[in-house]
Amino acid sequence: MGVFSGPLQSLIDELGRLPGIGPKSAQRITFHLLKVAPEDALRLAQSIIAVKERITLCTRCFNVAEGGLCAICLDDRRDITSVCVVEDPRDIVAVEKTGEFAGRYHVLQGALNPIEGIGPDQLRVRELLARLGEEGIAEVILCTNPNLEGEATAMYLARLLKPMGLVVTRIASGLPVGGDLEYADELTLGRALEGRRVIEA
Repeated sequence: MGVFSGPLQSLIDELGRLPGIGPKSAQRITFHLLKVAPEDALRLAQSIIAVKERITLCTRCFNVAEGGLCAICLDDRRDITSVCVVEDPRDIVAVEKTGEFAGRYHVLQGALNPIEGIGPDQLRVRELLARLGEEGIAEVILCTNPNLEGEATAMYLARLLKPMGLVVTRIASGLPVGGDLEYADELTLGRALEGRRVIEA
């Protein structure tokens, strides 16, 4: 049980449930919010509500979107023949920062992890295969994280996609094994994209 009671402790507890926020950070944020002007705290609360009410997943690529399609899928300047497959919408931000990719994306919403019960059916694999038949895609870049789950996911997809006559590439090394794309700097990720290689499945 917390030291404080009522709404104060409730807010500390809720903030403490967020990723990367420990009990001390949750307390600091709570007491900061107590000190700020009411309209500042209200603006934060309204932003959280707006995100939950208005942000959905893109019906084509499963990136975050406000409405049916995300901004990237709606951009007709993008190369429709090339699709970059990532695990998470945050990875799109990392790839976009490099300026090295001008195609579209497909977000798997995770990676294969049999220990946690995440198989192909829990990911957006079926939807990716459906897109390949409909959109004239020629190259699929597998841009999953360079860790055990990401590598397993890339190899699984490569074995699935190669017989379809597509060019299937994997981002090159240069990213640290065991790392996450969202923490990679633009130069490293840009070089990895430039040096992507064809996967021999």
